[in-house]
Amino acid sequence: MIDIAQVRADFPILQEKVNGKPLVYFDNGATSQKPKVVIDAIVNYYTTINSNVHRGVHTLSQLATDAFEETRRKLKSHFNPKHEHEIIFTRGTTESINLVATCLTNLVKSTDEIIISALEHHSNIVPWQMLCERTGATLKVIPMNDAGELKMEVYDELLSENTKIVAVNHISNALGTINPVEEIIEKAHKVGAWVLIDGAQSCPHMAIDLQALDCDFFTCSAHKMLGPTGIGFLYGKETILNQLPPYHGGGEMIKDCSFDKTTYAELPHKFEAGTPNIADVIAFGTAIDYLNQIGLSAIEAYEHELLTYGTQELIKIPGLKIIGTAKNKASVISFNIDNIHPFDIGTIVDKLGIAVRTGHHCTQPIMNRFSIPGTIRASFAFYNTKEEIDRLVAALQRAVTMLS
Repeated sequence: MIDIAQVRADFPILQEKVNGKPLVYFDNGATSQKPKVVIDAIVNYYTTINSNVHRGVHTLSQLATDAFEETRRKLKSHFNPKHEHEIIFTRGTTESINLVATCLTNLVKSTDEIIISALEHHSNIVPWQMLCERTGATLKVIPMNDAGELKMEVYDELLSENTKIVAVNHISNALGTINPVEEIIEKAHKVGAWVLIDGAQSCPHMAIDLQALDCDFFTCSAHKMLGPTGIGFLYGKETILNQLPPYHGGGEMIKDCSFDKTTYAELPHKFEAGTPNIADVIAFGTAIDYLNQIGLSAIEAYEHELLTYGTQELIKIPGLKIIGTAKNKASVISFNIDNIHPFDIGTIVDKLGIAVRTGHHCTQPIMNRFSIPGTIRASFAFYNTKEEIDRLVAALQRAVTMLS
């Protein structure tokens, strides 16, 4: 059971006012808010142990290194990869996907096929298109039905001995659809393909066990799960990561460097060139601690309650249509109201202190599939309340009156 009053007290920004109104923050799919302990962790690093990591024998460097690597250990415990060194720090999900797609260049042939889905964020479309342009490989897409669910029977038909990579998101950021990733992974492995799961939207809402999932790559962004922006991780199976060349060259990722030949460091350092984002890595670890203190099972249950209540109340508004009605959904509701442009709705509710996302959500193919310019998206987190949903409903009703 979540103590919602105590939780909300942990997030300073929730006490703020926007346009003179108490903030209602329903843009969690874009980025989550940060508890004070995470903010304090960043300040604490810079005020007490600021130093570069892995490179010094002096005390501050040792303390910074220990705190930095402690986050990798926390991620190992939280996500359960087989090895700690399978966790690679990156700038986030987008860089993680680009890293994989770039490093696969010499392993992909013109006869190979890459499968993605119709539900993907642009960051899980464009890097694969770029890989296909470099290699001559073919990109194939799993279509979706009118509810925003993948047509798994078509996926079965797309899979073949030529399939090299399958890359899909765990949860759609635009529609909230929870994809059957376990089935997708199992079927891909039967034809010898590797699977990358974009976990940006699932990590904040559910427990992830990477060994049980058995994907080959998994990506995550800290800022979606209470941590800072500009940091995330890539998980890759050790055997596969050892086959890939480095993504960047520079300090830290070398074993031995001369003008004649450079040999590369072991995992994870082979993929972590240069001075890392030390403060935010440390704060990411604090965010993981906070999530586990609340409990992901409690978070998932409470957010499902918000999703159910929000759906029930929003559909009472005349002319409102929910886009994405999958049976298995996360706490995201995308919708439009009659012929009113989403931007106009978003602008009015913002004046009332309510933050929602409007537009195509970096998923233009989804919007094209439904022949719409975009949607209004309310994405809930465990620090939101039913009373805030009531405020959204009232604001939407007011907006409709003004714009009709």
